[in-house]
Formats: sequence, C-alpha cells, structure tokens
Amino acid sequence: MLILPALLGLAFLIVPLLGLLSRAPWHTMPHRLTERTVREALRLSLETATLATGVALLLGVPLAVVLAYGRFPGRTLLRAVVTVPLVLPPVVGGVALLSALGRTGILGKYLYERTHYSLPFTTTAVVVAEAFVSMPFLVIAVEGALRGVDPRYAEAAATLGSRRWHTFRTVTLPLVMPGVLAGSVLCWARALGEFGATITFAGSFPGTTQTMPLAVYQALESDPAAAIVLSLVLLAVSVIVLAALRERWINPT
Repeated sequence: MLILPALLGLAFLIVPLLGLLSRAPWHTMPHRLTERTVREALRLSLETATLATGVALLLGVPLAVVLAYGRFPGRTLLRAVVTVPLVLPPVVGGVALLSALGRTGILGKYLYERTHYSLPFTTTAVVVAEAFVSMPFLVIAVEGALRGVDPRYAEAAATLGSRRWHTFRTVTLPLVMPGVLAGSVLCWARALGEFGATITFAGSFPGTTQTMPLAVYQALESDPAAAIVLSLVLLAVSVIVLAALRERWINPT
C-alpha cells in the first residue's frame, strides 16, 4: 500500500535532478567551466564559503560550549535565538544584516562615521551573510557532540589535577572533533549555496560579490546553458558532502 506513494515521493525528488542532467551541455562543459564568469563565481564562492566557515568555527564553537555546559537563566531562549537563521527567510536575514551593519544601521553607522567604510555590497559582506545563515548548523552539531561526551572523562582528568581549559583541549575537544568536522562541512555547504541574504546584503557584482547561486540566477535570463553548468557544480558539491557525512549519519557516535 505504501509502495506507490513512496515511489511518487522518490520521483518527486529525483525527476528535477534528471531534468537538470538531461539539459546539461556535456559537449561544451569543459569550455564553459573555464569561462571567466564561471571561474570568478566559482573562485569567489569557494573563498567566501571557506572564510565564512572559519568565522563560524571561531565564534560558533565557544557558543556551542556555552549552550552545552552553561547554567544560566534564559539558556533555552538563547538556543532558540541561535537557530533562528535556520528558519528565517534568507532575504529577511539580509534585511536584518542591513539594519545592523548597513551605513545607517545600528552598528554600521558608527563604523561609517569613524572610518568611512561601508560594509554592504562588498566581498566581506558576502562572508558575513554566509556566516550568518550557516553558523547555526555548526553550533547545533558541536553542541550535540558535547552533550554526548561522557562527563566521567573530564572528572577523571580533574582528579589527576588537570585544569578545566587543559581538560577541554586535551580530552573533550578530541572526543567531539567528529562533530566539529561534520558541522564544519554542513556549514561550508550551506554557505556555498547561500542566495537570499547574500543578494540582499552584498548584491550581485561579478568578481566581487557574485557567487555561484547569484550567477545561476543571473545566467538564467541571458545564458541558460551556463546556469545549468553552475547548477551542476553546486549539485556535485552537495553529493560529495552527503557522501562524506553518510557514515556519520548511519552511525552517529
């Protein structure tokens, strides 16, 4: 009884991908992948996604530690706030970033008044937008890994005279490293595919802020074949990420 709806569900997910593959310009693929606009969008996407992941690691791991081990009022509310970018429409996220870091934003106006530097519509703005929407993936993964660590390891280290920071670096962090790596990969993949917040906060300027998702959107109007090539690159990256995380999802230890 469930076979038919299951097959329909599978077809619903697979048919669009088959449509993309069927329209790919395979005979001109090598040439199109080396076109300047494609190379610039690919380079910018890889660079900004990597930098955004670095920002997420720098800020997200300490935040995950606070959420996992902190005992303070409002921790549940804080956890909900951290996950808001996951459910927030990306365009709204871009508007929020403009409201905070734009030239007239609550923080951006002070930056502009003192340095005459405007953050929106720059490459840095792309990194900020990608980090904003992708960091919750890292925080959730690391917090879950921290909660799964047996506290007796840290207690045993403490009885041997190890300080808390030393115990965290030498005992806890190695134990949760698979969670940190999985969260980093998810964060990087999400940053690579980010569109709404980026186009709102950073715009779409080739070579400066136009990442692959933005290039796909623009190419659909002028060069559909290039849009398909860029889409296939993003699809290939997604498949690689899923394959890399497959064992962890099957055996989440």
